[in-house]
This record gives sequence, structure tokens and C-alpha cells, in this order.
Amino acid sequence: MSETSKTAPSTESTERGQDGDHSARGGEYTRDTNYIATRVTADGRDGFPVEPGRYRLIAARACPWANRAVIVRRLLGLEDAISLGLAGPTHDSRSWTFDLDPGGRDPVLGIERLREAYFRRDPNYSRGITVPALVDTATGAVATNDFAQLTIDLSEQWSDHQREGAPDLLPAEHRDEIDAINQRVFTEVNNGVYRCGFAGGQAAHEEAYERLWTALDWLEERLSDRRYLVGDSITEADVRLFPTLVRFDAVYHGHFKCNRNKLTELPALWAYARDLFQTPGFGDTVDFQQIKEHYYLVHRDINPTGIVPVGPDLSGWVAPHGREALGGRPFGHGTPPGPVNENERVEPAHTPLP
Repeated sequence: MSETSKTAPSTESTERGQDGDHSARGGEYTRDTNYIATRVTADGRDGFPVEPGRYRLIAARACPWANRAVIVRRLLGLEDAISLGLAGPTHDSRSWTFDLDPGGRDPVLGIERLREAYFRRDPNYSRGITVPALVDTATGAVATNDFAQLTIDLSEQWSDHQREGAPDLLPAEHRDEIDAINQRVFTEVNNGVYRCGFAGGQAAHEEAYERLWTALDWLEERLSDRRYLVGDSITEADVRLFPTLVRFDAVYHGHFKCNRNKLTELPALWAYARDLFQTPGFGDTVDFQQIKEHYYLVHRDINPTGIVPVGPDLSGWVAPHGREALGGRPFGHGTPPGPVNENERVEPAHTPLP
């Protein structure tokens, strides 16, 4: 995702204040959730029909909102149906850039900045240049950047193109519970860390801090006697919580001042996060170095020196978690995804995979 203010249409999943800073000067941080609402569907009702090879998922390893889309794409085995383009971890106020690619251009779209795909959709586009974005390669224009709906549609609209053994991330019998938990996790945890970090005043920060830790304490208790958030296998709810947890100690604890506890000090959540990290499709999408570079280098109003911390120690992510004792089947009646595509592998030094 990205900053979604009209005055500064870019950066990760954060909204800038009117003065261009990330924090909401003097008050409470509020996320702009007005995205391009068109969808890519099996019936093509919005003009974007499901068609393997037509769309390119533009993401960034740094961004938690994009991370969830990359995870779902991998779990469902949609790598051959939807190509993946990755922006680098840092950018200026204009847009995410493809500085990781040869010549600084996305090899499929041929663009240097993601905003080019947004302007092809609408030359007067004035909102956030956000990731994830699903781009129509036929026109070079963004089809949708509605990150919350995007992963649901990958499950429901792309079912004919999923791999054999793809898990059901939205089981009908648990859908109401998944939706309710997703809503609470989004407002209180996924967005809650940003409300802490971008609060523009002491009172706003303290209120956001209290809400965040109330939710994290609830999750700690919920996960103390169950392996996954809903049912006995991984669902969309786990996918949505994981990107925040995996960034917590590396970024949110210090950079966003969410520092009552580290994740490593919360027994159930820490074991749960390690369990998911060690599950194919989760940890193999994470690049800790890019995550730290993004937050600490881009948010200069919060970290004016631009110093990227050396720590924390990542070795604990591959330590035994013991969650198997709680039962459950990670992929339900499905199977694990296969090996990561060669051109999508994370640098080994950036993620301590077993």
C-alpha cells in the first residue's frame, strides 16, 4: 500500500499529513482507505476478467499490505497465472521505483515508477501510489489497488487457476468469524501500529497505544490454546495478522514506539508467528533488510538520522515453536506450495529460513 493523501501520492502504506510529513501533526493519524474499487473477476463485470498471464502483481517486500498479497499468491499457486513485480524498499514523494531491476525499469511493464501505471489508468490520478497494485499488462494501467479485496478475489475469483492442493483460505463455515477477526485485526493491529507511530500528539499516541495492546493481549490469549486464529488450518485471518507480527520487533517496537513488549516476550504470539514463518509461503516472502530500510530511511520525520538498526537478532525465527502440539493441519485438506521460483527468492542473508 502507500501513502494515500491527495497531497503526497506515494510511499508505503501510510498517509502523510497535509504538510507532507508522515505524522498527523497535533492529532490522531487517520488512514485514507479510498482505493481504486474495480476488481478482477471471473465474469469481468468491471472490465477486468480473470485471464492467466494478463495481470502483474506489483508489490514491495517492505510493505505489510503487499506482503499479504504475495503470501496468498504463493499459497494458492498462482505464480504462473499472475506475474510478480517488486519495487525497491525506498522511494521519494513521487512513487515506488523499480530500482531493483536492471536499468531501473520493471521488465514487463517497462516503467521506472509505479505512478506511470496509475496515470495510465487516470492521467489526473491524485491519490495514493500504493502497493499492492494489480496492473493490466494489456494496457499498462492499474486494474485495482484495493488491497483488502484483492486477496479475497485471489481465493474466490481465480479458483480455476489455483494449483492442485491449494488451501481454502476462506472456508464457508468460518467466513463470518474470519471477517469479524479481520476487521478487528485491521483497525487495532495492522493499522494500530501506524496509529501509534504517526500520532501527532501525546494523547493520540497514548490512546492508539492502549488500543493496540488491548488487541495484542486478546490475540495472545486467543492463541494460547489454538494453533490458528480460526478453525484448525491457516485462513485469510492468519495471512493478515502475520505481516504485522513479522515486522514488530524489527520496526514497530522501536520506530513506531509500540514498546510495551517485544514480540519475543509474548509466548503464544511469538510461537504462533514462528510457526507461520516456518510454513512454506510465509517466511520465504519476507526480507528483513528491505523492511528495515524502508521504514527507517523513508520516514525521516520520525527517524531524521536515517540510521538503519543492525538488529534485532533474527535467529529466533527458525527456533522450534512447539505449536504442533495444539494439533491442526496448516493447509487443511490441501498441500504445501512448491519451491519458490528462482527469480522470486529472498536473499538468504536477509531472511533466516531453515
